Amino acid sequence: MLDYFALALSHGLLALACWRLLWRDDLDQEPGREQREQEAGRDRQPAAGQRPGLRQEPGGDA
Repeated sequence: MLDYFALALSHGLLALACWRLLWRDDLDQEPGREQREQEAGRDRQPAAGQRPGLRQEPGGDA
């Protein structure tokens, strides 16, 4: 009897969590790049001495 109750309770709580996640309003909105950067609080300026768009490989100058 207790095993059925434990299974029903755990599965019921998982179903409730899934239900609440699926019906969130922010799942229907995808923020733009500018909004994500503002929320992150960081600017995308390159460090001094680096050109934007280029990746420097560690340990090599070639």
